[in-house]
Order: sequence, then structure tokens, then C-alpha cells
Amino acid sequence: MYGSLRDIRLFVSVYEERSFTLAAERENATQSGVSQHVRNLELGFGVPLFIRDKGRISPTPAGDAYYRRAIDVLRAHDAAGRAVQAYVNGLDGQIVVGLMPTMTRCTLAPALARFVDAHPNVKVHVTEGYSAALTQMVRAGDVDFAIVPAFSDPAGLKSRLFLRTPELLVTAARGSATDSRPVRLADQGPLKLVLPGRTNTRRGTLETYCATVGAEITRVIELDTMFGTLDFVARGGWVTILPALMMDRGATRGFDVHPITDPALTLDLVLIEPARRTLTPAAALFLEMLQQEARRISAVWEGMHQES
Repeated sequence: MYGSLRDIRLFVSVYEERSFTLAAERENATQSGVSQHVRNLELGFGVPLFIRDKGRISPTPAGDAYYRRAIDVLRAHDAAGRAVQAYVNGLDGQIVVGLMPTMTRCTLAPALARFVDAHPNVKVHVTEGYSAALTQMVRAGDVDFAIVPAFSDPAGLKSRLFLRTPELLVTAARGSATDSRPVRLADQGPLKLVLPGRTNTRRGTLETYCATVGAEITRVIELDTMFGTLDFVARGGWVTILPALMMDRGATRGFDVHPITDPALTLDLVLIEPARRTLTPAAALFLEMLQQEARRISAVWEGMHQES
């Protein structure tokens, strides 16, 4: 038995003050109490830590050795307390969120950075997937909420509009600066177009829009990977249509990115959560920060469309 943290702290005070009386004043304790704590240490070790001589005390060699290590213990305890103190402010708990690549490329990081800075004691887990998988995870209660394209099967779910955001025509850059002028899709053909697979909610919407406005599509390739699509388009020759949330102004290097006009092509994203429970305060706040960031990105492209 090597003594409690209280024993160690009182021993250090006695050692540094060379007095039980002064140590007691320093630690807001009684002299007898301080003396008893030191005695507990000595009995536990089986060796005296101080020489007591006519009211004066001085450390023994064992006391000197113990003091050097005791200081390390107190310093480590103080550092541990300061580390924990960083988590005192804000909310706590755990949240699990499901997001599509549409949300993770540009929207997630700024919102997540703000959230974890303000609420460091909340454990956040974000899982990426496409709408069908995320919807099933929400129904099963495996995630607190997910954000997916609007759909018509709400069984077991509570849903509401998260954001209506522009869809953008994305091509390889033709110059050193990003060309972001709004375009009519019918004027851009013939197009070799990268589209998501037919199980993707957006696929039918994009094909219907292209047919309605008379866009000339000469070839189609299916890629169910947003980042693979961007890498492929960057090589030139092929184009794609992506939600504005994927193309924040800092993420457009190497691409020309055009709002689609006449008529505008937009994507409705919805928040879905299990119908049987409500969001925790931490999940609700993280959702709010995601929505603020998504609106900021979307507003930039909406402004360009309105200026046209």
C-alpha cells in the first residue's frame, strides 16, 4: 500500500514546508490530520520519511527519494485533470449519422469541425452510403438520422425537407480559372454523360430532365462512385451532373462547373429519422450545423443562377 493521493499531497506539503503546522495551513487541514496521513505512509512503507527532533523535522533519505517521485505523481494527476477539463463544456453522449457522398465531400468537414470543437465529449460516428442502404439503416435504428434524396416510401420513418439544392453540369476545366457560367443543357450537346446506376434515386430524375429539355446524349456510362466520377470527368471528354453540395468553391479546381438553367434542375434532399424516437440534443445540434453549411454552399450556386 503506497498511500492515497491525499496522503501524497500532504506529504509533499510537509516536505516543502518542513513543518506539519505550515503544511496544515497550506492544505486547509488540521495539524493532527496531516501528521496522521504522513504516519499512514510511513507505516505502509515500513520506513520513516521524516526525522522528528524537538519540534523540527527533516526528511530521511527515503523521504527525499519519495518526494522526487511524489512530485511526478501530482504533476501527472494535474495534467490528467486538465485533459478531462477540456471535455466539461458542451453536450456529451454519442451520435451516429448516415450521409451520402453528396454530403461528405464538402459539407461534412466544416460542420464536424465546429461541432467537435464546441462539444468535445460527444462521440461522433459518420457512415457513408447511398440512399437505399442509409434508409434501411435508419429503419433499423442503426443511425440517428440520414440525409438522402426525396423518395416515396416513408414507412417507419419520419422525414422532412433538408435542402433543395441546384444540380450542376461538371466538365474538365478548359482554362486556368473555373468557368461557372449558367448553361442550358440542350445547348451543350452532344454529351458523353456519366450517370449513377439505375438503382440510384437521382438516375430517373436526370434522364427525365435530359429528355424533356432535348439534351443530346451520345453515350452514357454508369458509375456509382462520386469520387470515381470526378476523377474520370477530370480526364476530359466526359461530363456529369452533380449536386451543388459536392462543388463548394474551394473544391472546383480542375473543373468547369455550371448551374443548369432554363429550367433550373434541382435536387431535394430530405432528413430521415426513425419514426419511433426523437433526436437527442447532440444529434439535433449536429444536424443544424450540417444544414447551415449545406445552405451556405448551395446559396453560392443559387446566386449565380439568379444573376443569369
